[in-house]
Amino acid sequence: MTDDRTSPSGAPWRNFYGRRQGKTLRNSQRGYLDEDLAALSPGAVDWDENPERTPLDLATRFGDRPIWLEIGFGGGEHMVHQAAQNPDVAIIGCEPYINGVAMLLGKIRKAGVNNVAVHPGDARDLFDVLPQASLDRAFLLYPDPWPKARHHRRRFVTAEHLEPLARVLKPGAIFRVATDIPDYVRQTLEEVPRAGFDWLAEGPQDWREPWQDWIPTRYEQKALREGRVPHYLTFRRRAA
Repeated sequence: MTDDRTSPSGAPWRNFYGRRQGKTLRNSQRGYLDEDLAALSPGAVDWDENPERTPLDLATRFGDRPIWLEIGFGGGEHMVHQAAQNPDVAIIGCEPYINGVAMLLGKIRKAGVNNVAVHPGDARDLFDVLPQASLDRAFLLYPDPWPKARHHRRRFVTAEHLEPLARVLKPGAIFRVATDIPDYVRQTLEEVPRAGFDWLAEGPQDWREPWQDWIPTRYEQKALREGRVPHYLTFRRRAA
């Protein structure tokens, strides 16, 4: 049954299961949020500012650059690394955890990159306003594993998230997934191809070895310290 409830803003009812904020922000982090975040918006994403869900004008915002999306950028290490290594690409980062957003903003200042945009909220709201077939690449790196079986429906690799992601990716676009949770690998390999993607692995090295442009994140470093094995899965969006 479809849940047709709406919030006071008119947004469709969407359960959100993650954290919005953790420990108290430092004064410098509050400054990053107050001074930098608004200028880094990809456009009108939130329901209060865009109740008609008008598609974002990506050409005006980014020009003719290829556009990549990082879903849940954590502390922002990978996103800033990719932005620095690919100055001709625009990268949108999506993260509802405000402490992670503040960490990213500090890294952006330090690195001096100017080809990034930040949506501090739910990826599903961003998918609502991204034009069809507008993205060239997407990253899902160490997402929340929701290890209990009854919580698996909360994982990103479900139709609720993958179908709109497929809609906004161009045919031939690359979707990278990194995780250290074996059951998340299983669900990813089951669900992502159903949403219109091909898994590009030809041999074990293709999921055991990181991508050539990879930078280890703090989540990966924690996984390695605790003896877990990362998997690096690469998919390509099939033509419609």
